[in-house]
Amino acid sequence: MVVRRRGVPAVLVVVGVLVVAGCSSGGGGGDLPTPSWAGGPSANSSGASASAGATESAAPAKGSVKVLRTVAEGLKSPWGLAPLPDGAGLLVSDRDDGTISKVDEKTGKITELGVVSGVSAAGEGGLLGIALSPDFASDHMIYAYFTSASDNRIVRMLWDGSKPAKEQLGAPDTIFKGIPKGFIHNGGRIAFGPDGMLYAGTGESGQRGLAQDKGSLGGKILRLTPEGDPAPGNPFPDSPVYTYGHRNVQGLAWDDRQRLFASEFGQDTWDELNAVKPGGDYGWPNAEGRSSDPKYVNPIAQWHTDDASPSGIAYVDGVIWMAGLKGQRLWRIPLDGTTAAAAPQAFLTGEYGRLRTVVAAGGDKVWLVTSNTDGRGKPKAGDDRILELEVR
Repeated sequence: MVVRRRGVPAVLVVVGVLVVAGCSSGGGGGDLPTPSWAGGPSANSSGASASAGATESAAPAKGSVKVLRTVAEGLKSPWGLAPLPDGAGLLVSDRDDGTISKVDEKTGKITELGVVSGVSAAGEGGLLGIALSPDFASDHMIYAYFTSASDNRIVRMLWDGSKPAKEQLGAPDTIFKGIPKGFIHNGGRIAFGPDGMLYAGTGESGQRGLAQDKGSLGGKILRLTPEGDPAPGNPFPDSPVYTYGHRNVQGLAWDDRQRLFASEFGQDTWDELNAVKPGGDYGWPNAEGRSSDPKYVNPIAQWHTDDASPSGIAYVDGVIWMAGLKGQRLWRIPLDGTTAAAAPQAFLTGEYGRLRTVVAAGGDKVWLVTSNTDGRGKPKAGDDRILELEVR
């Protein structure tokens, strides 16, 4: 449902990634057995809007991860992360308490900006993804996706840093509502794309049939204007739906050619990384992982659910980095255009527990957020934390 207001400003596919034995240490990677690879795009491949050009080369098959430092620790149920411009800090959302805090990148000091009113946290729901307005330097707007008493919705709030701590967030202005909510599968990742539009990954809230229903907002990737209207050029007339047939979209990231990738929870067999094709049907609940049915878009990589349960993703220099919750590892997926150039590689296996969010930090750096206080992890002293990594 769109809320309008007045006066407010294909593809290579992993054919079965197996369990990675042991843990990596000191940035070492757990290599997967080399899978069988398709020879090229097929009728049911991703069909991403831009294919690899003659000047585009594949990322190196192997990479590395180095943990540079712990930026902050002692966080509670962190979920979304939004870096402020010019190294001014990191905004982090607390799923269960419904707060947004600012982390000083240099000192690790955590300052609560305020509580987002209307959040109703339960199960996997609560205050989830956050994003900065494309015009943040002038409008100081923070966007947030959260679970309310009746639905999942997207709001925006004015941040006034001149006010005292815990009083810096303005009242939420709802720009979009009516996304189905549930104890599970609330989606929640939001991000502004290179086109200036707002993208949101939603879940089917445990109601499997919603994913295939193009009239429902559940189990979709949505594409909206910053005001919450269906974005111009969407594949279905007057609809915010960009893609459908998803179970629970958790990560969104663009490469340097403006191609969108998304991570997604499977059920019992396959988790997915997908190259996003506007209007594409990603198969759920009729297909989980790769399918032989040409009407479904196949993932570019897939994992057994014990190895991944993917959450946030980030793109850095030809590689998608994907955080794993149940898998407790950081996955490296090298790309060749919109295909996987080699088998995914696992890092940090078991070293930091559940991994929720990964965000590009400029150059060869990323921010990584753990998720051990979300009710499913095993918290230790200092959990949860934000790490700075060097990735190759």
